[in-house]
Amino acid sequence: MVKYRCTVCNYVYDEEKEKTKFRDLPENWRCPVCNAAKNAFVELDRDIKATIKGKTTVSDVMVEQMVEWGVKYVFGIPGTSSLGVVDALRKNDRIKYFQVRHEQSAAFMASAYGKLTGNIAGCLTVAGPGATNLVTGLYDAKLDYAPVLALTGQVERYRIGTDATQEIDQHSFFEPICVFNKTVMSKDQSTSLVTQAIKHALMERGVSHIGIPNDIQKLPFETKIKSFEGNLANRATLPSKKLLKNAVEIIDNSNRPVIIAGFGARGQGNNLIELAEKINSPIITTFRAKGIIDEDHPFYMGCHGSIGSTAASKLVENSDLLIIIGSSFSDLTQIPEKRTVQIDIDPLMIAKKYPVEVGLVGNSAEILPHLLKLVNKRDDDAYRKEMNNLKKEWLALLEEETLKDMSPIRPQYIIHLLNQKIAPNAIIAVDVGENSWWVGRNFWMRKEQDILLSGNLLSMGFGLPAALASQITYPDRQVICITGDGGFSMVMGEFLTAVKYDIPVKVFLMNNKQLGMIMQEQKVENYPNWQTELQDCDYAGFAENCGGIGIKVREPEMLESAINKALKLKKPVLVDIDTDPRRFI
Repeated sequence: MVKYRCTVCNYVYDEEKEKTKFRDLPENWRCPVCNAAKNAFVELDRDIKATIKGKTTVSDVMVEQMVEWGVKYVFGIPGTSSLGVVDALRKNDRIKYFQVRHEQSAAFMASAYGKLTGNIAGCLTVAGPGATNLVTGLYDAKLDYAPVLALTGQVERYRIGTDATQEIDQHSFFEPICVFNKTVMSKDQSTSLVTQAIKHALMERGVSHIGIPNDIQKLPFETKIKSFEGNLANRATLPSKKLLKNAVEIIDNSNRPVIIAGFGARGQGNNLIELAEKINSPIITTFRAKGIIDEDHPFYMGCHGSIGSTAASKLVENSDLLIIIGSSFSDLTQIPEKRTVQIDIDPLMIAKKYPVEVGLVGNSAEILPHLLKLVNKRDDDAYRKEMNNLKKEWLALLEEETLKDMSPIRPQYIIHLLNQKIAPNAIIAVDVGENSWWVGRNFWMRKEQDILLSGNLLSMGFGLPAALASQITYPDRQVICITGDGGFSMVMGEFLTAVKYDIPVKVFLMNNKQLGMIMQEQKVENYPNWQTELQDCDYAGFAENCGGIGIKVREPEMLESAINKALKLKKPVLVDIDTDPRRFI
């Protein structure tokens, strides 16, 4: 029998107690505590050992404790000061270790896993340069509220503070990044520090770090493993009836409400549609929340912000109430100051930038059904007609931009074809660069699809590691990476990782031989274009040399067949597409 954890509220579904296998529950089954969807649950370990016996070490104990608390994957590079932990991972067949080519990628992969699943993965490296190389990926996790467990080796305890080789003040280094940051100084801390680290990462949705001195990793040790169940508080929360009533009154008295859904509303597509239809409101999303509902739904108006739709911006501008659900208020989303009802699980997000009429703290999965029951149904044919016309105008503009015969190939045409070809439940990992503009603006997602971004850090190089983590986690789903030559070249060594582990990601590389986003920013700010040109590379040839499949696309008529071929192959594929560095809008 297996146990499953709700990643929204931490309720544990125990098949033995419930007498029903989780997979046999209907697809519309909801968490009995917080109302989260079935797909919000992650499987805990199947075969828990209550006590480790025999010739075991501190490292064995720590790894076993990680397994008990739901860690399934660790990404990293082995090295001198982490060999004890690496060997413990080798010996434990209930956790998988993936060797990467750069520690930044290990942290990106752990961050992407946290964003995609709500569960926690680990990244492991050595003291000194290994630790410092993690920092970009860990900051990505910190700013996007993804749970991550960072493990770093450290020099022997007696050498700490002696300027030993590869020794840095790791505690001070990680302190600004982490919600939990400790060093194991005694073998008796093995289970307690692991459980506290994971608890903090899950409850505070952030990065936990444990430094493990080289000598303590190898000490013989036996102890009881701390169980997961009963050791993690439930996160289910619901506002008072008075606050819910206040919110309902404001919604009922509005004439032009607009729903803005952020990443915190993931999994609530059906509730959002029901609410929108009942109060006659358009649904607009942040970039990270794309795909929260089918984007061809008549109430969906696109993203808001710098890469958003004209329909979204006009409706928000002319609204008299914003209902904002799970948004981080990124500068790029550009949410204006309006009368607002805001829902967020983090109380510090309420009124983050502007005062709100009512702030409802709690899970959107719990709050939305209550609002649905309480708000009045309304009809406003004129408002619906306006929404419909604005969306038609926006879609007509996107179609007009496609121009499939233009060479070099327009990025809009690339996105147009990918939109038609990829699987309805694909996972789309998007790198940062001009390519991300076109995904946010021109790609229309389905509810079953997932999108992964470096949302607040906006770090180039995120796309490929995120795609690898996604394909490892969901081997039966199609995973594609949309990247540019700038972002891909920062982490291109990880294509070797894809080949080594036979991870069949599909990389679509928009090759404009430019840092295209920076080129456009220089233009907007009236700077001369300088130092944005990139030396070209035969990326398709590189993929072939790595042992994968490389496909070069130079002309528009080659693109459709290249995409079809790539999506059919069961190996890592890179499609290198010549595109235009000039921005056409």
